[in-house]
Amino acid sequence: MSAVRQGMPGATRVCPHCKATILETASVCPACRHHLRFDSDANAQTAKRFSPLHVEGTIRHPPSDGAWEYSMVLSIKNDRGEEITRQVVGVGALFPGEERTFTLSVEAFEAVGYKAANKGRLRR
Repeated sequence: MSAVRQGMPGATRVCPHCKATILETASVCPACRHHLRFDSDANAQTAKRFSPLHVEGTIRHPPSDGAWEYSMVLSIKNDRGEEITRQVVGVGALFPGEERTFTLSVEAFEAVGYKAANKGRLRR
């Protein structure tokens, strides 16, 4: 029997360490990286993970301008263009000569116990 929780794909729970909303099937919190339970299939599941989206960009503040303030906003939309969630991920300031690098990465993996035949039934 697998230690991975069986449920609907996309089901969530709260990380007991950092209180972030995470997938119910997670054995490691993607936010704080704390281990949540022993998972004997962790190595096999890690091999099935892939990143369908990875974007990285750097902004550099010119030495001659005044300070800049920034807000990093994350928005997720469904296939109909409706916004599912919008969050401010971080805020800060850049002073002359400073730079910041921002990385967005989406990790994906096959939902355990979910059959392709159920694909059309699940909508958020």
